[in-house]
This record gives sequence, C-alpha cells and structure tokens, in this order.
Amino acid sequence: MAQAQDAGVPQAREVAEHAAKPVRLLARIGLVAYGLVYLVVAGLIAQVALGESERADKKGALQEIAETSAGRTLLWVVVAGLAALVLLRLAEALLGHRGLGGQRRARRIAVDVGEAAVYAVLARSAATIAQAEGGDSFSKSVVAKLFDLPGGPFLVGLVGAALIAAGGYAVVHGARRSFLRDLALPARLRRPVTVLGTVGWIALGVAGGTAGLLLATAAVQFDPSAPVGLDAGIRALADQPFGPGLLLLLAGGLAVFAVYCLFDARYRTE
Repeated sequence: MAQAQDAGVPQAREVAEHAAKPVRLLARIGLVAYGLVYLVVAGLIAQVALGESERADKKGALQEIAETSAGRTLLWVVVAGLAALVLLRLAEALLGHRGLGGQRRARRIAVDVGEAAVYAVLARSAATIAQAEGGDSFSKSVVAKLFDLPGGPFLVGLVGAALIAAGGYAVVHGARRSFLRDLALPARLRRPVTVLGTVGWIALGVAGGTAGLLLATAAVQFDPSAPVGLDAGIRALADQPFGPGLLLLLAGGLAVFAVYCLFDARYRTE
C-alpha cells in the first residue's frame, strides 16, 4: 500500500507540471506584454518631456495601444498573460519557498502577493479598455471612491505608502541585482542583462514611488480632486527647471526595463 502511494507521488507531480505548462507559457507572453506597456509609457513620458500633451500613466499607455482593432486584440493577450502571472505568483506564495527560514519565507511570500496585486490591477485596466469601457482616469476614480469611505484619507494614504514601499523595493531589487535569482542566464548574457535589470528596476521604482507620493500628498491635504497617478507626477516634474531632462532619463530607464522584460520572459526559471 505504501509503495503504491509512493509511486503515485511522482505521477501526481508530473500531472501538475504538465497542467502548469500552458499557464507558464501565458505568463511568458504576459511578461513580454508587460514590457510592451512600459515601452509605450517610456514613449509617452518622452513626449511630455518634449512638450507633448499625451497621458503618461499605464492606462494611458494601454489606451494608446487600443486605438486600433489589432491593438485591442493585443490587449486581450495582455490580460491573459497578466492573469497567468497572477496565478503563478499566488501559487508560489502558497506552495513555494518551503526551504527558507521563517523571516525570509515571509518576505518572499509578501513579494509574491504584492507582485500578484500589481499584475491584477494592470490586467483589470487592460480588460476595461479592451471592452471599450474606458473613461475618466482609473486612478482618480479609485481615489475618489476611497475618500468617500469611512477613514477615506487614511486608506488613500495607506495605498500611497504601499506604492512608495513598492517603489523602494523595486529600487533595492535593482540595486542589489536580486532579480538574477529568478533567471537562468547563459554566461554570455549575464553582464548585459544585469545592466538592463539594474537600470530598469530602479527606473520602475522611481515611477511607482512618484505615484505613491502624490497619493500620500492628496491624503494629507484631504483633497479628492488632487492630481494622482504617474501621469500627474510626470506633468509636475515637467514644469520644473531640470524636469524635462530628468523625464528623458526616466523614459530611457523604463525603455530599458521593457527590453529587460524580454529576457525575463525567455530565461525566467519558474
């Protein structure tokens, strides 16, 4: 009896691994799509730096893609890929990191859940626009709803603090090159991908931290109409003396992150 049970364990694992293959394929497509979104974001930020009036947040980038029927089809691919990433991140949080110590495992689980939440929000934005239901700014509508809840300013401030923390994590993730542990890179690519990941993750953290800072400011000022989101931060920075130059640097960094996503999709270990 015990031998039969032992024999069934590898078979069950093989079945689970086979079932996960389509999800992993979708996740890799999602990473490519994620990079595409940030490539468009980088282009919009560069336009703002050069005096154009396009939106510069993620949903604005998705709206840019959705202007054609082919773009709307691509958005559904984005939704599917990001949904697969959500599933994989949650599965890793629930079942992975068993060999780590208590504190290290808790940190990795928190990172997995946080990444799943980011992918889920972006997937929802993509689905909304693909269905032609886009309208007012997604971030502003969410903030207005939060302000209407009991303890609304506290909730908005909490979201802002979470975004600032996530931005800080991305900066540290890039500076410490922690992203390399998720990649199985050939030796010839290790150095260039390390540079791409370091620059890209730091730029991503700066962008996310900017959005969080605006949310925290709106919470402190108790102003539901305050400009929030990455696009508002980009426009505010563009008005500063050295703003356009800094925006071009940020745009370049996010474009680098977009290229890094291609290598992430190809060489990710999970």
